[in-house]
Amino acid sequence: MIKASGLKLRFCTNETQATREKFVKKLQGLGFDISVAEVTAPAPAACRLLKERGLRPHLLVHDDLVPEFAEIDKTNPNCVVVGDAAENFSYANVNEAFRVLIGLEKPVLISLGRGRYYKETDGLKLDVGAYMKALEYACDVEAEVVGKPAKAFFESALAEMGVPPQQAIMIGDDIVNDVGGAQQCGMRAVQVRTGKYRYLTRELRETLVVAGMAERRQLGGFPGFPVSVFLLHGAWFAAGPPWCPGELPVPRDLQGPAAPLGGRPTSTSC
Repeated sequence: MIKASGLKLRFCTNETQATREKFVKKLQGLGFDISVAEVTAPAPAACRLLKERGLRPHLLVHDDLVPEFAEIDKTNPNCVVVGDAAENFSYANVNEAFRVLIGLEKPVLISLGRGRYYKETDGLKLDVGAYMKALEYACDVEAEVVGKPAKAFFESALAEMGVPPQQAIMIGDDIVNDVGGAQQCGMRAVQVRTGKYRYLTRELRETLVVAGMAERRQLGGFPGFPVSVFLLHGAWFAAGPPWCPGELPVPRDLQGPAAPLGGRPTSTSC
């Protein structure tokens, strides 16, 4: 439906436990109409950065992500790249990355995202941000984040589509990485109450909160909303004509004092 409408579309994800090919194949098996070319992910962006700056990484990443760095010189590392390594986040592996980083005259730490946690079928799990912060603290260095919520990550997706931020919308369940990151880039943002969504007291500007696709259908596809959105791994991203957030109806159950983001979701009018 989204592709048939003619809207430009990108699937933005901080997935760093698999290559894009493996990730897309999994989603295709679940019925998603998606290709590798439509996915914006941190690892390819990191590889471009490494090549541009002549950096040779020590990798602290998931085993399934290593093939993304096949064409990168990793001999005699002069930087550390950290991603969501899952079980590879052992003390020995994190300490090895620390030793490489602390031993560099000019330490460079590149993080494939800075998420605090994510949700899987067996519950919440620590994300790469927690380990990134540990290395930052131990080595007194500030990481360069490649992935959401970095402004450059969203700008890259927008550039691929040839769309200005004012004509794009980001939708996801992460108030910081999805919503906050997009807003810093000048985009509108919508938070869905699915995935790892949690009630927060902090409010981000121009944020509409919705329950998800079921609620979207109940609202008739957001009347007065001339841009479509699509979900992938907790992140929605699509582009279309300028839209007016003031036209978006606010679900009745979000209009009371218990509404997330500190009250009734608000948006500025066009």
